[in-house]
Amino acid sequence: MLAPVDIFVSTVDPMKEPPLVTANTVLSILAVDYPVDKVSCYVSDDGSAMLTFEAMSETAEFARKWVPFCKNFNLEPRAPEVYFSQKIDYLKDKVQPNFVKERRAMKREYEEFKVRINALVGKAHKIPAEGWIMKDGTPWPGNNTKDHPGMIQVFLGHSGGLDTEGNELPRLVYVSREKRPGFNHHKKAGAMNALVRVSAVLTNAPFFLNLDCDHYINNSKALREAMCFLMDPIVGRKVCYVQFPQRFDGIDAHDRYANRNTVFFDINMKGLDGVQGPVYVGTGCVFRRQALYGYEPPLKPKKQSMACDCLTALLCGPHPKKAKAKKSGKGSKPKPNPKAVQTAPKPNLGSIEEGVEGYDDERALLMSKKNFEQRFGHSTVFLESVLFEDGGVPHSASPAELLKEAIHVISCGYEDKTDWGQEIGWIYGSVTEDILTGFKMHARGWRSIYCMPHRAAFKGTAPINLSDRLNQVLRWALGSVEIFLSRHCPLWYGYSGRLKLLERLAYINTIVYPLTSLPLLVYCTLPAICLLTGKFIIPTISNFASLWFISLFLSIFATGILEMRWSGVSIEEWWRNEQFWVIGGVSAHLFAVIQGFLKVLAGIDTNFTVTSKGSEEGDEFGELYLFKWTSLLIPPTTLLVINMVGIVAGISDALNNGYSSWGPLFGKLFFAFWVIVHLYPFMKGLMGRQNRTPTIVVVWSVLLASIFSLLWVKIDPFLVRVTGPDTKLCGINC
Repeated sequence: MLAPVDIFVSTVDPMKEPPLVTANTVLSILAVDYPVDKVSCYVSDDGSAMLTFEAMSETAEFARKWVPFCKNFNLEPRAPEVYFSQKIDYLKDKVQPNFVKERRAMKREYEEFKVRINALVGKAHKIPAEGWIMKDGTPWPGNNTKDHPGMIQVFLGHSGGLDTEGNELPRLVYVSREKRPGFNHHKKAGAMNALVRVSAVLTNAPFFLNLDCDHYINNSKALREAMCFLMDPIVGRKVCYVQFPQRFDGIDAHDRYANRNTVFFDINMKGLDGVQGPVYVGTGCVFRRQALYGYEPPLKPKKQSMACDCLTALLCGPHPKKAKAKKSGKGSKPKPNPKAVQTAPKPNLGSIEEGVEGYDDERALLMSKKNFEQRFGHSTVFLESVLFEDGGVPHSASPAELLKEAIHVISCGYEDKTDWGQEIGWIYGSVTEDILTGFKMHARGWRSIYCMPHRAAFKGTAPINLSDRLNQVLRWALGSVEIFLSRHCPLWYGYSGRLKLLERLAYINTIVYPLTSLPLLVYCTLPAICLLTGKFIIPTISNFASLWFISLFLSIFATGILEMRWSGVSIEEWWRNEQFWVIGGVSAHLFAVIQGFLKVLAGIDTNFTVTSKGSEEGDEFGELYLFKWTSLLIPPTTLLVINMVGIVAGISDALNNGYSSWGPLFGKLFFAFWVIVHLYPFMKGLMGRQNRTPTIVVVWSVLLASIFSLLWVKIDPFLVRVTGPDTKLCGINC
């Protein structure tokens, strides 16, 4: 028997995250290959946009036709935009004679659906002065995006959610949590925690999948793949989540800005699967609800004693000290961790205050109603759902009562004085809440699984534009710096838990990598300094040291070759990753370090913008050549300019000084060209389709490069200062 699964889709701004993209994601969820009575889809609209609400209403109606079409003909993928845009032979492996007719009719239906969605988008650009009005004539409750009540609408479900063939459809629920001035809403992490509580009240599936609004289900059997691990009778109960790799559509063939990130997803994450499991990357992850509630994994059963011990016990009786400890109750149970709850049984809420038969006093205290309210909040229905390890909702509650309670648990003050965001749910304190959330679960002793099915489980859209890509990397790096400066830093947090050493090293790597931007910036500047000053920074080394250097280089080279052969990553993908590591290191990572320290130490907050999730333009790679100004472009452009100036200066100096100076010049030129080669995709992105770079970037970069070069020549720290003779002493003979 497959377990029920709740699926969360999060969106904020429909102007940056097109409703058609979100609709395709929802349609792929509703058509997933899984029992319909065990699938529920929750869409979080954190921008309280009526556009998103109306788009979900249209999506629910179109799903009545789309879902049976997908299941009747076993289609892949089940996102209509992607399916109808595929340039393949869609008749392959199709034997039903009516398929062509049905496909043609469904494509026409989808085109009409797109027209309706685009009409809603066009209407949303013209905001009426009196605010949005719903179809029934009442004002839209979310007209003020920062001050509105909680909203829940069940579009599809067990009461009336039938397709055109009379079959039941999965539940589709629209959720917009309450927002009021003066409350910290914690951005995406807060929205996800609201979905956790709403789903617990309405359906309470023991597992849930979270997806970004642009990540559709590409493999309809993805949920079944995850259940193979989560429901495994041997190791499944210790698995907190199953993470799938991120795959993307719409990336140029050469992947100029390493959007696919295959080195991370196919080497690093795959390697972690052999330790304690991969880190959580924010989307495409199936969670165990109990693990996210702060519970610890079940302990291993005690191994049976050896035969000699059994014989001794039989002949001599139990050990007196052990028998005494057992009789007195001492040593029988470890003291429970107050920050992590043991795996809960399934009593009703009325028995909590009196304790549960078969549990000691400490366990009964831990499970008291007061303790639960302090941890999970004041909601009787939600507290009962927490105790149902296998899911399910109280049968005594009516749908109207459950809906009322669901509105209560998404109120903006519900989390006050609770453990939400601290020990339970998505953890607050960083813009990359995914790293913190996975880290807390691993620190409690859970393990995760990396699932890589042959057909990618989920696919999304990546920001192929240079500026958007750098801003995305900036946000990730800023989150890592915030964690580095917080109490949750893996360098010092969780040593009392059950986090493995190698897993800790992996988490340390995920939070300290932005700091490598500082030495990287120096290394990219040194070649220009060498060429401008005529000095070579690298000293002359002995033959023995040269052997060590060559051995180190060969070891790194061999390791890279083995990793690529093991993972299937191509040399081109590896090289693109190396190039963008330098580009991101001297721009986004550098800014993240500065902004992170300012935010944590000086309290200067920096807001990140939502990355554009898709485009409705006709040109597939139009975004690749679109240029958007950002200050992140200045440092790498400056490095390009000073290295090019250094090359010109070095060659000019060699021409003036004769053939003897050409030998040392080649070493300096090699390092300068090495920097430029790494920055080449950035330079190509600056030029764009029209081979033009914005004036502001050129002016700032040339100005900074000129100032740096002039200052260096003026200071010239490599020039040896020799004190000459005193003319008063030596006279005319000086």
